Amino acid sequence: MRRAWEPRLDPSSSGEPVTLTSRLFSRRAGVMLARNTVVSCSVFALGLALLWLLVERAHLGKMPALVISMAVAQTLHYVLGRQWIFRGTQRAWTQGFAFFLVNAGVGMLVTYVLFWVMIRWTPVNYLVSRALVSLVAGLTTFVLNAVVNFRQL
Repeated sequence: MRRAWEPRLDPSSSGEPVTLTSRLFSRRAGVMLARNTVVSCSVFALGLALLWLLVERAHLGKMPALVISMAVAQTLHYVLGRQWIFRGTQRAWTQGFAFFLVNAGVGMLVTYVLFWVMIRWTPVNYLVSRALVSLVAGLTTFVLNAVVNFRQL
């Protein structure tokens, strides 16, 4: 069985292998990334609002509030992503959600570490910090889902 990162044969007449790099920089990847950006920005805004509510109104600590707000946003992201970003996937819903949660865990770990570094060692506001680290974590999660989970690239 071919792994997600291994070359595929080009379906065109050339028969050349298609590398992961060429797949990531394809038009198809661009379209999925644009859709992912719309979904990500929407659920990010919801998650950021929830983070603010939990910290400022519910007086929950910043780190637990981050975890809760991300869990809500990631679940919504899966539903929207499966239906629009990665539509046509052959992966079953439950198996796809399990993979998505693992990938979200990687993104969450990246976010958690970078967020902690930002609030610990910089004067940057926690909401701005969250926005900055989301760029790295979001791209990481998108690639993992596109290549490994939904096998669309």
